[in-house]
Amino acid sequence: MKRVLVVDDEPDILELLELALLRMGLESFCARGVKGAIEALGRHSFDLCLTDMRLPDGEGLALVEYIGRHHPSLPVAVITAHGSLDNAIAALKMGAFDYMAKPVSLDQLRVLVNSALTLPGAASPESGGLLGNSPAMMQVREMIGKLARSQAPVYIRGESGSGKELAARLIHDKSARRDRPFVAVNCGAIPENLMESEFFGYRRGAFTGADQDQEGFFQAADGGTLFLDEVADLPLLMQVKLLRAIQEKKVRRLGASQEEAVNVRIISATHQSLAECVEKGRLRHDLYYRLNVIALKMPPLREMREDVPLLARAILSRINGEDAPCEISPEAMDALSRYDFPGNVRELENVLERAAALCSDRLITLADLQLEPDNSETALPAGELPLQDYLDRMEKEAILEALGKTRFNRTQAAKLLGVTFRALRYRMERLGIK
Repeated sequence: MKRVLVVDDEPDILELLELALLRMGLESFCARGVKGAIEALGRHSFDLCLTDMRLPDGEGLALVEYIGRHHPSLPVAVITAHGSLDNAIAALKMGAFDYMAKPVSLDQLRVLVNSALTLPGAASPESGGLLGNSPAMMQVREMIGKLARSQAPVYIRGESGSGKELAARLIHDKSARRDRPFVAVNCGAIPENLMESEFFGYRRGAFTGADQDQEGFFQAADGGTLFLDEVADLPLLMQVKLLRAIQEKKVRRLGASQEEAVNVRIISATHQSLAECVEKGRLRHDLYYRLNVIALKMPPLREMREDVPLLARAILSRINGEDAPCEISPEAMDALSRYDFPGNVRELENVLERAAALCSDRLITLADLQLEPDNSETALPAGELPLQDYLDRMEKEAILEALGKTRFNRTQAAKLLGVTFRALRYRMERLGIK
């Protein structure tokens, strides 16, 4: 029988939790303060700890910190007063698995307990899909292992093409939510007038053309993870509605009179700084506070050059499929390792796909890569164009090439270029691309 340590000094709460846990087939052990909980942890082994934030002899945060230091594999969840989200966020930052607000909902309690008890074993530093032995990548893998053992919102920051969505998927795949959906949303690719219905769903008849009930992203991800890529691109009005959905864990479909409970973990990402977006008024401070509970930084490829050969060979193996992969000449590999890759791993993939198509005798040479001799500075051509005109011309060529590769699918072209759909649309209008 699994055993749960319950730490609270209110008899009614203790009785409620004890009965609920017993009905779930779990044994509970009660402690009325921090000191009693620490003593119990020294005498017995537990599978979960539920603790109130306000205890007679200290704060629940002190217990969270103690468990994190001395019993790192034990998930601990905190129970907070209604509306006291600051304490809950502080606990999540310190390593708490999740939190519940008073009055305790038995449905939420069951979901939380089941999630905690189905956590995988001690986090492994190995994360399939994130290759590399550089210190930067090893640190990312270690952090992903820790984040997988929490329900805290995660903000992944990193340049375009650095693997933010892959990291989010790995966090999900290693978590207690691994058997539930992972739903990825590009916030910059959704037309503003469709955002509410896309996120929260709608009822039949809610608007012209709504001929049947439709789930939104939150319902589709229920029980799993909702990944919000380029979250700073959301309009301010939508940010308010998203904040409410995160705080209340409920959403209302368009045309519905009642809210419905949803249980999702939010992972967000941007290629820009969320803090700068707040300063510029593009992101609400209260939403930033809820999204940026724990941050994960994805390193750019130029900070882990020693991983380029390993990544290159893995990419070529995937490109060639069952065929024998192309080889890379020593000169070409040296050039790849020295190149800065502004587009990071995504750009490395594009370079190798092009080189594999151009090379002869399955050997990629330096010429096949078509890299600039020095990608940190691009010299003006002989025509002596003004710098802005030259940059506009280069940008137009890059956009047209991406549109050609994707058969003028602007969403896919934006992804290929590492920009948002909205940014691509703006650039196309500015450059006169029809």
